[in-house]
Amino acid sequence: MMGARLLLAGGLALSLIAPMTAQAAQKHKIFLSMSYIGNDWQAEAANMVKAMASHKSLADKVSLEVQVAGPNAQRQIQQLNAMVQAGAEAIVVYPISPTALNQVVKNACDKGVKIFAYDAEITEPCAYNIHIDQEEAGRKTAEWLVDKLGSKGGNIVVITGVPGTSVDTLRTKAAKEVFAKHPNIKIVAEAVGMWSQAVARTELSKILATQSWDHIDGLWMQVGCYTANAMQLEAGKKPNQLIPCAGEGSNGGRIQMLPLGTEVEGAASPYAPLGASRISYASPPYSGALALKLAVEALEGKDVAKTTILPLPLVTNDTIKLCQEGTWEEMKAGCNAFKPSIVPNPGWFASIFSEQTPEVGLEAALVGQPEK
Repeated sequence: MMGARLLLAGGLALSLIAPMTAQAAQKHKIFLSMSYIGNDWQAEAANMVKAMASHKSLADKVSLEVQVAGPNAQRQIQQLNAMVQAGAEAIVVYPISPTALNQVVKNACDKGVKIFAYDAEITEPCAYNIHIDQEEAGRKTAEWLVDKLGSKGGNIVVITGVPGTSVDTLRTKAAKEVFAKHPNIKIVAEAVGMWSQAVARTELSKILATQSWDHIDGLWMQVGCYTANAMQLEAGKKPNQLIPCAGEGSNGGRIQMLPLGTEVEGAASPYAPLGASRISYASPPYSGALALKLAVEALEGKDVAKTTILPLPLVTNDTIKLCQEGTWEEMKAGCNAFKPSIVPNPGWFASIFSEQTPEVGLEAALVGQPEK
């Protein structure tokens, strides 16, 4: 009789444990849909999304699958449809267009799928959007350049981003509105830079076939200030002759902003302190990781705002501050550039800190590993 009771008790215990174990193993099926990936920012943002998914706070909750559509709206639409059919509960997406995905996004929402766009925007009202104020980014950097050139004005070169994205459209529009208010500012050349240092070099080389550095007074570049400074040095310019550049938050560009002669471990020209005249802004690459975190919160029934506007990181020569190790505490204290010995790729983006994402830091941005 005693044995029977023990068996019965054991059976009850097992019957209680089994469904609990199954429930614990149930993960939210989430997809990451990337569009254009041919630049440092997109690779870094993807690293941070993957790191967020593997952080101890989310690893048991999230099953993440990554797909890349390239700069092709129709292909991204097809991928989003396939993700919904594959049982996606949420999709974190870098949209190639603010409007082209609206119908597929609406269909996904109607089936209960949460759609979270990061950096670039989706205008379908059911989508969640996480991004900086892109117009503010374009406006403030253009105003800085106007101020640097002063009352004389001058000739400037404009290098834009990935065409069709809300990011590129809004930044460029806002910057050109600023330049249009100043007749002494003349855009002498413009090219599409695809947010890539390599493409920026190619396009600047084409421009320099008809313009010389001596006839360019300033640069407004969504990506490429680091490369532009390198090209000026290659052309025989001295560090004190580098022209002002309003551009992205690449680590190479920020190291170049440090006062000439600053001792920095691993620095070698042009990835070295040059005292270069710069304003450095960024769409923070942690935006995708935050989108994933908020998607999980939404799936758990928490109230999540439809639009999250991130603070715009703006760094000038007066506010540049070198990180010694790149720890979370150091970044929280305000450092905003990393030694080349820590970050060997000058095109890597340095604006990785947010108090909203303590799960991801330097290792997440570099190699996709979460904070311990």
